[in-house]
Amino acid sequence: MQDNATEVTAAGIARLAGVGRAAVSNWRRRHADFPRPVGGTETSPAFALAEVEEWLRRHRKLAEVPLKERVWQQLAGHPDGPVTALVHAGCALLLIRDRPPVWLDISSGTDERLAALLPTALDEVLTPRVPGTARPGRTDRSRVNGQNPVNTQPAATPVTPATPATPATQATPATPPTPALAIPTAPRLLPSVPLLRGVAELAADRGARPTFEFLLGRHLDANPRQYTLTPPDLAGLMAALVGTPATVLDPSCGTGALLRAVADRPDRRLHAQDSSPELAALTALRLALHTRAPVHAAAGDTLRADAYPGLRADAVLCHPPFNERNWGHDDLAYDPRWEYGFPARTESELAWVQHALARLRDGGTAVLLMPPAVASRRSGRRIRADLLRRGALRAVVALPAGAAPPYSVPLHLWVLRRPDRTHAQPELLLVDAGRFTAEGRGGPDWPGVREAVLDAWGAFDRDGGVEERPGVARSVPVIELLDDDVDLTPARRLPPPADTDGAGRLADVRARLDETLRLTAELAPPPAEPVPSAASGRLPLTTVGELARAGALVMRTGGHGGRARVPVLTDHDVLAGTAPSGTLPESEEEPVLTEPGDVVLPVLGGGAVARVVDEATAGAVLGRNLVLLRPDPAALDAWFLAGFLRGTANHRQASSYASTATRLDVRRLQLPRLAPDEQRRYGERFHALDAFERALREAGRLGEQLVRGMYDGLTDGTIAPE
Repeated sequence: MQDNATEVTAAGIARLAGVGRAAVSNWRRRHADFPRPVGGTETSPAFALAEVEEWLRRHRKLAEVPLKERVWQQLAGHPDGPVTALVHAGCALLLIRDRPPVWLDISSGTDERLAALLPTALDEVLTPRVPGTARPGRTDRSRVNGQNPVNTQPAATPVTPATPATPATQATPATPPTPALAIPTAPRLLPSVPLLRGVAELAADRGARPTFEFLLGRHLDANPRQYTLTPPDLAGLMAALVGTPATVLDPSCGTGALLRAVADRPDRRLHAQDSSPELAALTALRLALHTRAPVHAAAGDTLRADAYPGLRADAVLCHPPFNERNWGHDDLAYDPRWEYGFPARTESELAWVQHALARLRDGGTAVLLMPPAVASRRSGRRIRADLLRRGALRAVVALPAGAAPPYSVPLHLWVLRRPDRTHAQPELLLVDAGRFTAEGRGGPDWPGVREAVLDAWGAFDRDGGVEERPGVARSVPVIELLDDDVDLTPARRLPPPADTDGAGRLADVRARLDETLRLTAELAPPPAEPVPSAASGRLPLTTVGELARAGALVMRTGGHGGRARVPVLTDHDVLAGTAPSGTLPESEEEPVLTEPGDVVLPVLGGGAVARVVDEATAGAVLGRNLVLLRPDPAALDAWFLAGFLRGTANHRQASSYASTATRLDVRRLQLPRLAPDEQRRYGERFHALDAFERALREAGRLGEQLVRGMYDGLTDGTIAPE
């Protein structure tokens, strides 16, 4: 009965059955017994998941719903919301991992028995792993970290709606921080029991931690605008900069990526806080599943209501919210944390900097991700100057664009150290890693960024200085920086990179451009010859959907996760004709790997594009918003298939249109029924057109590179105007 409480949308039904949304609409019109909506709206109805599964099996639309999809749909359609479902699932997974006999015992009976016994079992496993967890029925004041009391709500769900933003001119009263987790009561758990049984089955195959990472990754991917994520490579770099601390704090933990990057030893003590109760709860569970160390976690506004006022950590890692006006300026004027000056209303980031320093032991290190404007805004120059004079700010690292959201902005890392001695001649390390920006949307060259930053920081931290590398790194005496602006932007203080062979490089680009233009002329298609009217009769057509049902091709869709460090072919790569450049959230989900001869199409954006996978692209993971068609070579020629799928009229009749986007239903794309020899004749012509198109792209890229190099060389004096 509880399964019926879980709802699924038409898009979810399409994913379960492996079809497009148009097919679901057709089923609703053609089959009188299709389940009736139980919720949602007239334009976006929701259906009972159990009824949908039963209908799909009865009509042989699906042999069996894949377990991972069934669990995900149960989570996404949970009556109390997906976050509450994620928290309940995470609690159960921790019990399954740490005390499997207990789970087997309490889950062997009815749903009601499981819901009744689970709170006590969770209390026994959560309390030692996440100290301060609120227990059912407790009304006394508890402690987050054993030092300051916080309010706990008896038998409350661990997630509450976020408080609406308060105008910057209005003071916001401080709300005491609360424990990140509260053990739910049996009535709150009962609707989640079918989900928890499915999660346990999934964990038996994948493991508890990978199962939670899979579900969390799918939730974050389904709600990209609700969360600001710290990419794993950036989190790893920030963790490497603080070394091997025993006690680590993240006062704005988000989804826990930074603490997860350092939680690889059982003797670590982890402390987390976030203003979002749902993020604090998810972080606590994520870390508890990732490490055996105790995880202290709290929900509350860190600047107004610090959960750890007595903490002196070895390291602080923080990705704070940027450009906040309502950070507490009117409430915190006399706060003792402002050792380096009271931040202006527009300098919320400098408030986070000083909070991090206040929570460090003497000699402890903090690394914060910062917007680049903080290094140069005039309203913050006095605080920046005092940070420099007292030796608290040790390094400013300019990251390449694309390192973290917002991806168009080259963000900075600030490395700080709570002073434990006076520096006789203090210096500041400046590093510019902008040269490691990668082409396309695949993010920076992280191995290059990591090597450049860690090499410079290691030498500076060890010797107090670093050998100058033009355009990359330099240690600057503080006295040089204490001018009227106190501008700490690395690019403005580093000498330009030495370019002793700029003219030679441009000559090489010019030679490659000449060769590419020659090749382009050779590949240009011959003049088109019209088909005689007597021979232009309409060919019999079939569709991709019919070919898939007949076994002439296999259709796969891009995933939502995959193995780490595997190149991902993105929709941008397909549209631009570039190499795989993307990444996906780390997950145990089995990725779809491309093979030579596959045809890949983007389903969003409206562009008539289809790409045949070659040897260079084979082995990449299929990214999101892509569909892969794997033709049977005995029945279909890959280039024939790709060429006809690129027809503009073909795309137009197979596309649906929303107010802001176009979506392609690949199954409705058409192509003619032709004999294999005739397919190959078309395929050879399409292949030649593809080679011509790629040569044109390469010529354009080289031409832009030559023009930019000439401008730069003429303006910096490395190329003569003659």
